[in-house]
Amino acid sequence: MGILNVTPDSFSDGGRFQSTERALAQAKKLVADGADIIDVGAESTRPGHTPISAEDEWTRLAPLLEPLLAEIDAPFSIDTYKAATARRATGLGVVVVNDVWGLQHDPAMADTVAEAGAAIVVMHNRSDVDPALDIVADLRRFFDRSLELAERAGIPSERIILDPGIGFGKTKEQNLAALAATGELGEYGLPILIGISRKSIFGALLGASVEGRLIGTIAANVITAMHGAKIFRVHDAAEHRAAFTVLDAIANA
Repeated sequence: MGILNVTPDSFSDGGRFQSTERALAQAKKLVADGADIIDVGAESTRPGHTPISAEDEWTRLAPLLEPLLAEIDAPFSIDTYKAATARRATGLGVVVVNDVWGLQHDPAMADTVAEAGAAIVVMHNRSDVDPALDIVADLRRFFDRSLELAERAGIPSERIILDPGIGFGKTKEQNLAALAATGELGEYGLPILIGISRKSIFGALLGASVEGRLIGTIAANVITAMHGAKIFRVHDAAEHRAAFTVLDAIANA
């Protein structure tokens, strides 16, 4: 899943792809580099971000989505926790909703996804960090609640993806524990998505700037792939395609 941020303030690439021309060029590059899905986000959800309204979010998305969907031969995901935005995006042809609050922020989100026939990424999140928390137990409680909401709305299980939400409401130790639990989370029988590309955990572990976090990102994604993760949300598609090609060659030898 290639990341296309059309935001002014994302931690890694804010402001780079807000114009239609630049967004199209980046989406084409991601697909050429091996991305299977393009995930478009118009609101930064980094720690300390400034929330925006659904109308402001759509103002950023509206000029871009139709040209992207018309010109790029790949399925698109919309990175939003707002049902109004998800409804408009899926109405244009977006097929995945990537909700950083896992259907638990906007009461209309589950029904919106069900009515659209879209797939949903249910991401674990917390409004505060609690270092004493058993994060794996909390992941399970959160996912159980989200899956209950999905079932009630009529979202079929084959359209549900789980994301442990690395970097969201967690300490460094809890982020590592969540990654280490990838195999355990596979017990749900649903695809696991890992979204750790260039995140601050690599700054804490390696002392690396945003630009220097690629090797850590690849290492984490390859390890979680070996434990059953299936989808990887990344900025650097070509490098990950190469890493996964090598992993598959060895695994299938």
